[in-house]
Amino acid sequence: MKVISQREFIDNPAEVIEAVETGETYHVVRDGDVVMELHPPTPRRRLATDEVIERLMPLPRVDYAQMRAEADEFFGNEDRIGDDDPWERRRG
Repeated sequence: MKVISQREFIDNPAEVIEAVETGETYHVVRDGDVVMELHPPTPRRRLATDEVIERLMPLPRVDYAQMRAEADEFFGNEDRIGDDDPWERRRG
């Protein structure tokens, strides 16, 4: 980790940012106090399918009939396109 003054950062922002992109961490100080820490972002880890399922299992189940009724109440159902009701497929 490198420590630089606020003035050094203001004078050379591109150089500092390039160093951070390569993995360097900087503390920027003003009057002897750290006012900013610059570091590369923590890489986001993709979840495996079983991890996603495990996280979703505690969520409440969706009541499709209730959802459809609420949507019809809010939006109306006169403009619905076609007779194919996708909610019917889910209830079966």
